[in-house]
Amino acid sequence: MREVKDFGQETVYFVHYSKLPDDISATYVHKVVGVGFLINTETGIIEDIMVTLISDLCKEFLAYLIVGHNIDKDGVDEIVDKIDKRFFGYSQKAIMVCIKGVHARYSQWKQTNRKVY
Repeated sequence: MREVKDFGQETVYFVHYSKLPDDISATYVHKVVGVGFLINTETGIIEDIMVTLISDLCKEFLAYLIVGHNIDKDGVDEIVDKIDKRFFGYSQKAIMVCIKGVHARYSQWKQTNRKVY
């Protein structure tokens, strides 16, 4: 039987998708890229990420740039800036659109599920 990780009640997963450019290899497998953030909603810390790209190195590098970021205190501009300056894959713009979309979904969720922070 598979062991399932306990994420806790305060951890919520948010995902957003964006269309990939037509001329990259990932487009032949996926028409869109998905970026998901596992966010601790009490602290605002991004605990883990998911990216639907083919390369494990790409996924690991993006996790390195994003995990540990406090989305409540710092928003996503710093993350988008890191992607702009350090990730030169053809999917760069689509990933930045996804990150902004995840932030919007998280902000909307917080408005609906407001807690005292």
